[in-house]
Amino acid sequence: MKKKLFFAVVLVLIACTFTSCSKTCKTCQQVTTYGDGSPQTETTAQEYCGAELLTIEATPPVTVGSGTNSTTTTWSCN
Repeated sequence: MKKKLFFAVVLVLIACTFTSCSKTCKTCQQVTTYGDGSPQTETTAQEYCGAELLTIEATPPVTVGSGTNSTTTTWSCN
């Protein structure tokens, strides 16, 4: 009887653990702007989760050129 009760308690704890996990997901796209701030291009928005989302959010903006002739590419996530 004790083994059955122990097994039931362990099973309930495992079930609670699985249901308490939640993924953090966001919709992200790359946005490229000119040096004056006007938009140049945007990629199609896609959903990213987990480690891939963390990598995208940690990616710094990339600027090519200088002044008004420059372009800056960043990730925009919602």
